[in-house]
Amino acid sequence: MEKLRKLVNEIAYSHDHAKLTSVHRSLTPVLSFASSLYKLVLSIRHYLYHFGLFRKHRLPVPVISVGNLTWGGNGKTPMVEFISLLLADSGISPLILTRGYAGGDEVKMLQRHLLGKPAKFGIGANRVDVAGLFFQKYGYVDLQNSTCIEKQCRDRKVQKYTDSEKVGVIVLDDGMQHWKLWRDLEIVMINGLTLWGNLQLLPLGPLREPLTALRRADAVVIHHADLVSQHRLREMESTIKEVEDSLPIFFTRMNPSYFFEVGTMDCKIPLQALHNAIVLCVSAIGSADAFVQGMLKIGAVHVDRLDFSDHHVFHARDINIIRTRLGELEDKRGSKPIVVVTEKDYDRDPKILEQLYPYKVLVLCSELKVIPYRGNTEESFKKLLKHQLKIELPGAN
Repeated sequence: MEKLRKLVNEIAYSHDHAKLTSVHRSLTPVLSFASSLYKLVLSIRHYLYHFGLFRKHRLPVPVISVGNLTWGGNGKTPMVEFISLLLADSGISPLILTRGYAGGDEVKMLQRHLLGKPAKFGIGANRVDVAGLFFQKYGYVDLQNSTCIEKQCRDRKVQKYTDSEKVGVIVLDDGMQHWKLWRDLEIVMINGLTLWGNLQLLPLGPLREPLTALRRADAVVIHHADLVSQHRLREMESTIKEVEDSLPIFFTRMNPSYFFEVGTMDCKIPLQALHNAIVLCVSAIGSADAFVQGMLKIGAVHVDRLDFSDHHVFHARDINIIRTRLGELEDKRGSKPIVVVTEKDYDRDPKILEQLYPYKVLVLCSELKVIPYRGNTEESFKKLLKHQLKIELPGAN
């Protein structure tokens, strides 16, 4: 299954059909047929929602959707965390709604990063029902019509709108294709390194919807923009503007903060610990290229990699594969390599990575940062949230 996923991914992100192998080309007709069926189902579903045969539910609090048009690696989870921190630091309690896909690795990471903040986590496929349960348990507050916001609290640096137990805003993780829920703000994340691949719909290509779906967005965020050339960024901007000229475009990057060693999470290790080290990047994420490039930027003298499919759960056979690669690296380089994984990989199964002892396994911790570009900064992003949600946020004047 892992090999099949890799083949499908290579087809999806190939821009030259002539360069595909015979194995790739043998899969293409099957994937093309499946893609046609997917397009038909997507069209029918859109029709049912457009004409009201399927109902969109409006919740009593503002809803921010963070989604994408392609599979994996677009920075949705870091953006969900970024927005939730903004809200929490403003005294607003966000409820993060997520499917909890593949064992909930992303949820575990978010819970750790938002520990001590007034944030709640609702897990389940039916986000409307999950939200309803939280409203019943904690209550909610109407921030848009609060007299405190409009009159009494306007000049405070940090607004304390309500009891932190009450839900103030919904943050919908991976929400673009969750049409059942009405949203007040639609943010679409784009992986600057891979973009839209071959521009085909699933499973022949990486697209969940055609590019015209960008017209539903209120903002587009190009993630990993620091790893892309200025020329390429301008091309991306031009393509987006051709679909919807008025869309605000933001650039973001992942900012490495520190490491911790598997088994000793409370001890922060500075990034300099990897200077001149031999590194094996092991990951099962949507954008392994960005992860590997990040290790090179930190200063590792040599970086090798083992990529697994997104959300892959490591088993004993995977540990053996990693050990074999580590042994090869050690023999070739004459020094013991260090294994580096992402937090998502760690959270799937923290214990299994301990089986790589005596090799050191470090977990990279990073945070999303907005890159200033053509006047679009973190402050203007806050202004967008403030304007669309009709709420106050510190720093969004």
